[in-house]
Amino acid sequence: MPTSYIKRILNARVYDVAIETPMTPAALLSKRLQNQVLLKREDLQPVFSFKLRGAYNKMVNLPADALARGVIAASAGNHAQGVALAARELGSKATIVMPRTTPGIKVEGVRGRGATVVLFGDTYDEACAHANELAQAQGLTFVHPYDDPDVIAGQGTIGMEILHQHKGAIDAVFVPVGGGGLLAGVAAYIKYVRPEIRVYGVEPVDAACLKAAMDQGRRVVLPEVGLFADGVAVAQIGKETFRVIRESIDGVITVTTDQICAAIKDVFEDTRSIAEPAGALALAGLKKYVVEGGVKGQTLVAIDSGANMNFDRLRYISERTEIGERREAVLSVTIPERPGSFRAFCGMLGKRNITEFNYRYADAREAQIFVGVQVSPDGDDRQELIRQLLSNEYPVHDLTDDEVAKVHIRHMVGGHAPQVADEIVYRFEFPERPGALMKFLHHLGEDWNISMFHYRNHGAAYGRVLVGLQVPEPDRGKLHQFLADLHYPFHEETQNIAYRQFLG
Repeated sequence: MPTSYIKRILNARVYDVAIETPMTPAALLSKRLQNQVLLKREDLQPVFSFKLRGAYNKMVNLPADALARGVIAASAGNHAQGVALAARELGSKATIVMPRTTPGIKVEGVRGRGATVVLFGDTYDEACAHANELAQAQGLTFVHPYDDPDVIAGQGTIGMEILHQHKGAIDAVFVPVGGGGLLAGVAAYIKYVRPEIRVYGVEPVDAACLKAAMDQGRRVVLPEVGLFADGVAVAQIGKETFRVIRESIDGVITVTTDQICAAIKDVFEDTRSIAEPAGALALAGLKKYVVEGGVKGQTLVAIDSGANMNFDRLRYISERTEIGERREAVLSVTIPERPGSFRAFCGMLGKRNITEFNYRYADAREAQIFVGVQVSPDGDDRQELIRQLLSNEYPVHDLTDDEVAKVHIRHMVGGHAPQVADEIVYRFEFPERPGALMKFLHHLGEDWNISMFHYRNHGAAYGRVLVGLQVPEPDRGKLHQFLADLHYPFHEETQNIAYRQFLG
């Protein structure tokens, strides 16, 4: 056990700039998981991340001449903001090398704290190599984001706070892992003071450098690293952090992008705050631990490590949350191409809510639909749905875990259909509630063939549908009267330029 860190952590200088963040009960998630879930809210730090602790503790311990020459760091954003703020407080100049893939909110956060930003490379490792070159050339002191004893000790103060903030039993603590500084510090302290508490590192499956090192018994370099959780996008665990971690933790949990997105939603629903992907990583691991282990009645702590995320990423995240919770199945289904087939398909699904429905006419005999269906996360509901479809003679392919389908194909279903005659296009709105789409299709009737259909449930008060109908000219008056009788707001879009250029 690396006991040498205990004195370092107890003497760490972090509270000149950092705050002791609260432990927030996640009441809704606790009830759902049947465990007491506590969030250590490092997103509430002045730089919205825990990284300030380690950066300041490292810099406050530097010799005066080193501070006078200036410091340099490499970071995807959170460590950068910590170094920038610490440098400002200590009267030192800071240069930060950041990957070009760093979210703009983090880049501006660093510049706004007075540091000079150099954008270089696409990953942290490329930025780090360049920062070391600049440090040598300009005589700057390199402040490592994780692989440094003073940085590790600064991050370890979080473990100290967890134990004195919650005096009762704690069964397990979940910590996000990039280079390992946070996990090393927290695990070293907790395992020394309360060795009965289990400590787990959590990584994205596409950036699992710690798991690879633990499996092989040595540090390895990942050939490529996923960038979704940019705060932990590191190809190799640190040398010193790995030495500490391998003696201190109880295991490593890896989670998918969908599971991280679901955890971001969980944090929001319990705290009304928005965690960045790396910030929600530990909670995603906690949830996986509970589900796979059948854990109940325990006290579990997840470190919410940061909240530096571009707002425009929320659209992507919201698309993935239900899949991450295993509450949505994404399917490709073949149905007959004839009036009424949509309604018959929806009727076969019974009380299951349809979350997405994409279709464009392509063949006179068969229709290929891209459909999202709400399923229960418990048991084998998705497989039961597929068996139900097959037993009703609907050919089906499960696309729930298909990245191409979820990221691209769902937005590309369609194309021009010159063989469709007499097509007119309408945009509808209807009150969004369970069964609303089925009710809409029931009202639409079987008089006219549906040649195009797009619907996605975004949790708003109103569902929005774009529908193409094949209606001969003599029937147009009858259709207009029918639509008026629906009492749903609608707008004809047959002349819409986007429709005409891409779908007409």
